[in-house]
Amino acid sequence: MRYEDKTVLILGGNSGIGLASVEAFAREGARVLLTGRNQATIDAAVERIPGARGYQADIADLSAMEALANNLQEEGVVVDALFINAGIGGFAPVRDVTPELWDEIHSINLRGCFFAIQKMLPLLGQGGAIVITGSIGSDVALAGNVVYAAAKAGLKAVMRILAKELVEEGVRVNMVSPGPIETPLINRNVGMSDEDADKLREAMISVVPMRRLGEASEVASAVLFLAAQDASFITGVELLVDGGSLELR
Repeated sequence: MRYEDKTVLILGGNSGIGLASVEAFAREGARVLLTGRNQATIDAAVERIPGARGYQADIADLSAMEALANNLQEEGVVVDALFINAGIGGFAPVRDVTPELWDEIHSINLRGCFFAIQKMLPLLGQGGAIVITGSIGSDVALAGNVVYAAAKAGLKAVMRILAKELVEEGVRVNMVSPGPIETPLINRNVGMSDEDADKLREAMISVVPMRRLGEASEVASAVLFLAAQDASFITGVELLVDGGSLELR
């Protein structure tokens, strides 16, 4: 019950790693607020997690993020932990990358995440924690992943500078970077057929020393650690949850 009487806000908490984190925070006593773009999955998450509150808000829509922050502030909500998890994937070889694809992914994975944090900062109290979802893709030269990798690499730089600027305010900022994880992102967001998604899954498993994909719940455990007082002397770090993919290559 590390989060008893604590309030946690998860942007992108309606599926995958975000939903697993909502469930994990709730199990440890947190009051959980979550956002997503799809109202049906938000409603499903709220229904299965007692006490959770959901808001339909696209992290790429800065006005929506500002409205959410203002509404919560007017309600007197003080956020103890902010988890920035919203993101999309997209594969394309360098020659096929279009400005539209670049802007779509970066508007969510980098620009949207940064400005969402900026809008939510007034909600964070002394001793608050921010955790951001990164990716080992920012360090791996994976063909076809240039747009996503660039966004996540930029987000890692954002995390470190936020940690530097906010340390005097007692706010810790860290990143959890998953490796290959079994989430809806594989099937839903990369625009692949089922056959291609299966091939991608097999390719991912082949480079993981543990010879399996990770589970969303395993990433959630790392998120809870970084957001908790267990990590009170940790800020500005990237915690890899990748089955040894980077460390043992």
